[in-house]
Amino acid sequence: MKIAVIGAGIIGVTTAYELALEGHEVTVFERRLAAAEESSFASAGLVTPGYHAPWVVPGMRLKIIRHFFSANAPVRFRLPLRGSDMAWMWSCLRAANAQTYASNRLRMQRLALYSRERLNTISADAQFEFDRSNGLMVMLRSVHDHTRMQPSLQALRDAELPFQELKPEEARKIEPALNPDTDFHSAIHLPDDEVGNCRQFALMLKNEAQSLGVQFAFSTTVEKLEPSTGGMALSVQGETAPHRFDAAVLCAGVDSARLLRPLGLKLPLAAVHGYSVSAAIREPLNAPRSAIVDEHYKVSLSRLGNRVRVAGTAELGGKPGKIHDDALKTLYKILQDWFPGAARHSSGVQVWKGARPMLPDGPPVLGASGIPALWLNLGHGASGWSFSCGSARAVADLIGGRDPGLDLEGLTLSRFQA
Repeated sequence: MKIAVIGAGIIGVTTAYELALEGHEVTVFERRLAAAEESSFASAGLVTPGYHAPWVVPGMRLKIIRHFFSANAPVRFRLPLRGSDMAWMWSCLRAANAQTYASNRLRMQRLALYSRERLNTISADAQFEFDRSNGLMVMLRSVHDHTRMQPSLQALRDAELPFQELKPEEARKIEPALNPDTDFHSAIHLPDDEVGNCRQFALMLKNEAQSLGVQFAFSTTVEKLEPSTGGMALSVQGETAPHRFDAAVLCAGVDSARLLRPLGLKLPLAAVHGYSVSAAIREPLNAPRSAIVDEHYKVSLSRLGNRVRVAGTAELGGKPGKIHDDALKTLYKILQDWFPGAARHSSGVQVWKGARPMLPDGPPVLGASGIPALWLNLGHGASGWSFSCGSARAVADLIGGRDPGLDLEGLTLSRFQA
């Protein structure tokens, strides 16, 4: 089939690659100048089936109230807050009950495990070499953090995923550069989780896809999708004649909602912005060996080759292009708390803010849209890197008329149509 993929972030690139493996004629449309320029550009890099969970948890209402009064809150609200932002947050709060949370956590874990397996297969087959390292350590600063972590540990036990509960002295053996002046209660080590450079992988896979015949149309904005006889027509900005395909896969992140609305499909997709700071490592002995997550502040610190990356914050509302100093101060605080000698701050520091396309309950939407010839692979939120390879493989299988090697219960559009 002749298939269009809209979006060249990590989701779009993996989707194009998997479709090309099946022999389809694929064209990728991307509004930016290159692949992985938006949400995939400077993400935390975590590939962590053992840690992923919906960001809305039971008791979220009280947490939000506390966040308004915290200088280092992991969730921040910026003015102006649009009506759509408020409606989306209300949908989040409705999903913040124990049963819904537990179900969605299992769905996300299932997808992340499948995706990690596919990521490793692709990397091995293509002999990719990119910045990556094994292991994730979750730092628990207090007894309260440890208590809140217990349901997550039980979920790991139920899934038979390996982990270790560590005392501080045991944690320091795994990450010897941890600041000796920062006290903490305990840590959780997930040896099978990892960190990797999402953008490096996306660019390498884009080249691999091109070798399979995939065409990339950069600096090309899709303005409209319209079902046509036997397929899908795409109207592109600045062109009069539409591009016609047998099918299209929408992987356009937050922009997907704009393209779906005229077709009568309204998904509760919001831009929740995250921040990261990347800096060259000053002294390797003072840097993390892999990745840690500060559970209290929901901030990650990752070793990516010769750089360290600090990432976190979920920011709703405000002006998309504005970088707020208080969010950056939180990232620098966490870096100073755990690895004060790790980064060179004097030059070459990369500051990034990106819109993560989030659905209110956590998991993405994969598969048929209900509109002829249009398929969906979107709403991955902050977990796009962890979910990308598995999501793409599942969607390619569905388009090919095969049962995917993944249980898609709760991962399709039907959960918003009940």
